[in-house]
Amino acid sequence: MWSKICAGLLATAAVVAASAPAMSAPQARACRVVDAEKLPSQSGGAAAICSAIEQAVAARAPKAHYSAEVRVLSMSRLAVNVDVSGRKLAEQHYAVMDRNLNAGSIKRFAEAIADEIAKAAKQG
Repeated sequence: MWSKICAGLLATAAVVAASAPAMSAPQARACRVVDAEKLPSQSGGAAAICSAIEQAVAARAPKAHYSAEVRVLSMSRLAVNVDVSGRKLAEQHYAVMDRNLNAGSIKRFAEAIADEIAKAAKQG
């Protein structure tokens, strides 16, 4: 009888252990890039855009709950729709006039978006 109880406990422990990673999985990213195939290679791609936004927001408004949908309009233009704590901000546009998007311009774009998120988060 004790062997059946032990076997049952081991089976339960195995199921709980197997489901633990699913329970502690990170939440979906707060950033999404649409039409990333339009980005020039020197920009770093969609992952670089989201990473830059996430880092800038973490520095300026670490507790802000936000989502950002970045649309690539061309190799030199981006637009972003941001939602902060359920409140939609005005669509932001960013363009580079003398060249295509690159790592530096992506960083400046991300910092501008993070500033807007921080302002909105302070207003509540």
